[in-house]
Amino acid sequence: MLAGTPPPAADAPVEPIPLARCIEIALQQSRLRPASQFGVDLAEAQHRQALSAYWPQVKATAGYQRLDEPLNFLFPASAFPIPSQTIQTPAGAMTVTIPANAFGPGFPPQNVQMPVAVPAQTITTPAQQFGVPAQDIQLVQRNVAAGSMDMKWLLYDGGMRQGMRQQTTANIAVQKQEVRRTDLEIVETVKRYYWGAVLALQLHSLGRDALGRMEGTLRLTEGMYKAGAGKVAKTDYLDNLIMVESLRAMVATLEKNEKLSQAALANALGYSWSSSVRPADSSIPAPGPLPALDALVGESYKFNPDWAKLESALVAAEGALKTAKSAYHPKLALTGEIRRWWNSGGNSGAFTAQNRAGWTAGVGVEIPIFNGFLTQAKINEVRAQIAQWKEKQFLLREGLGLQIRDVVLGLEAAVKADAATALASKSAEESRDLNTRAYESELVETEKVIRAQLMESLMTAQHYLARYQITTLSARLSLLVGKEVAAAAR
Repeated sequence: MLAGTPPPAADAPVEPIPLARCIEIALQQSRLRPASQFGVDLAEAQHRQALSAYWPQVKATAGYQRLDEPLNFLFPASAFPIPSQTIQTPAGAMTVTIPANAFGPGFPPQNVQMPVAVPAQTITTPAQQFGVPAQDIQLVQRNVAAGSMDMKWLLYDGGMRQGMRQQTTANIAVQKQEVRRTDLEIVETVKRYYWGAVLALQLHSLGRDALGRMEGTLRLTEGMYKAGAGKVAKTDYLDNLIMVESLRAMVATLEKNEKLSQAALANALGYSWSSSVRPADSSIPAPGPLPALDALVGESYKFNPDWAKLESALVAAEGALKTAKSAYHPKLALTGEIRRWWNSGGNSGAFTAQNRAGWTAGVGVEIPIFNGFLTQAKINEVRAQIAQWKEKQFLLREGLGLQIRDVVLGLEAAVKADAATALASKSAEESRDLNTRAYESELVETEKVIRAQLMESLMTAQHYLARYQITTLSARLSLLVGKEVAAAAR
């Protein structure tokens, strides 16, 4: 398998899975979560990069060079003029020691000290030139090796590092909210697919029941038609047969929808395309209490990931403003260096014992004077961005409120439709039962019996659809608010 290739999806378990377990599996196996988590890792790495500016920056370098010729310095020939001088020496006396045997063997036989008188003298030297020939001094031999270690520590930056740290910290918060949004979207998708599979199961079961009842009515109609008694004619039998076969085709479609919904649920949980997941629930439960609109909107400003991302983006923009303003301030840094040179020239030329190794330490200041109004332009850019984010925050505030209101109104309508269709379904069931018994006694026509049976199936299907709409709207509401909302069945 190639590096970075996702592992193949596993096969889904055979036994039915409840909703809570489906959500847990999806959060474990979804490929969306690692992708959003990498965004957090990226933001944290950028934050560590910003924090590195607070530490001393130490760098070691080393190198070796071979020169084509030794590096030399040619001292040109020169001459020093010496003027004429007259030197006078006064008269004096001094004692001279004549060593033994100085003039031959035995004379003098031993050291003799003799006084010597020196007369006064005058010595005159003429003017002359003292010449120095050209000198070729080798500073560096051909083989040179050097190593050094530099250190820089920024002591004052006018708020640049603080602004960068604020930006990266806020970016981490943004990416974490993106992870939360991904999780919320996964949960919302699983809920829709899960209850969609339950709805498909209910509609398929409803279709089979309706088909069974219609087939029973068809057999009854066929018996009454062939007996030739009563009001049942061949046309009634044919109409009933057409409805039965049409319903049979619809049941086949409902069966296909049930299998497809289970495959879609398996795909949402991270299983392979050939897998299917059966929901543990056989029906959609009744809705719970409807939450208050004002409370939901207020909670969305606390938990909605888009709102939290926008607030973090404002914090990051304020950090960028600090960084831009820091360009007006001077920067103060502590610098230092340790160096060492190696050369084959020994202790000569530039490579003396004093020059071969050493260190330096100092303080550097960088003062901005003029940069063509670049700093002011950057500050204006960040301020415009902050104003833009604030306007987007206002739009998001109104947009969230409007979206939540739309969902709550939809929930209210769905709850009313659920109650109405429940009553209609029960009434249609009673009507179908009464018409069927009356038909057996030939008190009603065939068309009325068929219509009653179809009306029962239609009202029951609408009731199931109203329940499913409540679950999908509830899941959508949880996504908008940013937390689980006990508005309806979950």
